[in-house]
Amino acid sequence: MAKSPRYRFCVGPWNFSEGRDPYGPETRPAQSFDWKLAALKELGFDGMMFHDDDAVPEIDSKSPAQVLKEAKELRKRLDGEGIKAEMVAPRLWFHPNTIDGAYTSNDPKQRRYAVDRSKQTIDIARVLGTDLVVLWLAREGTYLRESKDGRRSTDLLVEALDAMLAHDKRIRLAIEPKPNEPMDHAYIPTIGHALAIAGLAKDPSRVGCLIESAHAILAGLDPADEIDFAMAFGKLWSLHLNDQNGLKFDQDKPFGSANLRVAFNQVRVLERTGYGKNGEFVCFDVHPFRTTKPEHALKHLSNSRETFERLVEKARSFPEKAAQKLVADRNYQDLDQLVLNHLMGT
Repeated sequence: MAKSPRYRFCVGPWNFSEGRDPYGPETRPAQSFDWKLAALKELGFDGMMFHDDDAVPEIDSKSPAQVLKEAKELRKRLDGEGIKAEMVAPRLWFHPNTIDGAYTSNDPKQRRYAVDRSKQTIDIARVLGTDLVVLWLAREGTYLRESKDGRRSTDLLVEALDAMLAHDKRIRLAIEPKPNEPMDHAYIPTIGHALAIAGLAKDPSRVGCLIESAHAILAGLDPADEIDFAMAFGKLWSLHLNDQNGLKFDQDKPFGSANLRVAFNQVRVLERTGYGKNGEFVCFDVHPFRTTKPEHALKHLSNSRETFERLVEKARSFPEKAAQKLVADRNYQDLDQLVLNHLMGT
């Protein structure tokens, strides 16, 4: 199978998961970071994405100097393995200070905690050699609409973006939208919302987005359309490919596992729009099935990459002239079958 030199691949430490889901505990033993780093290298991946406390464990118990010291030590380990830090994200949904939201909390002290921790994340990103900070606005929303003012919350989000942009003039912020979970309703549920709020920041050129396939599906949208929309703005700076079987909890299934045609169209858009030509990574935010045995616990990663690379071949060999002829004739029935036949190899 031919491999494309254009694409670089990465995953996060959390993608080596132990099988916990919302309804049950772990089914596989936990592995050390060293084991995960070695596995990443063995699989031939190019980068690793981090939350701030993936890079520096127990981050809230450490001084700023200690945090930077440990980040520098991690940078040396990554450099030694030839692994690039793709991004860093503040984990603002675990700490007690973020129960009522982080940047949009009704408590100004909690909002200050969220902004300060985000600035520290930016410092970590600088040490690790990446200019990309991802914001999954996990608890920026409400369980009760009466508990927050949506307009005020928008203003607070923009205020937080501006504080981060002012902290480091080189950093880029990529907003990762999701419509729900853990919140009942999120304030930034789609890429359209992410790009709209980016335009309110003091430096909109440094605020873009990250698309996750499953999050788009949870919003009832097609991930390929979301990718196309973001690329039209030149704002797709990272990508989490996975799959999702309907409107359940965020499953993070292996890429193409639930709907191969939806996966094909995502790859086709990436090919058509030139994603990756500027060094952007293809990240697989996937988890092994809960039933997976420990000895098979890396297959979701290698399988996702294999599916992606085979779909790259399918996108590049797609009979475009025949398809366009059918489009011109408005013969969408045969276009539909053309796509199916191409995916089935007939």
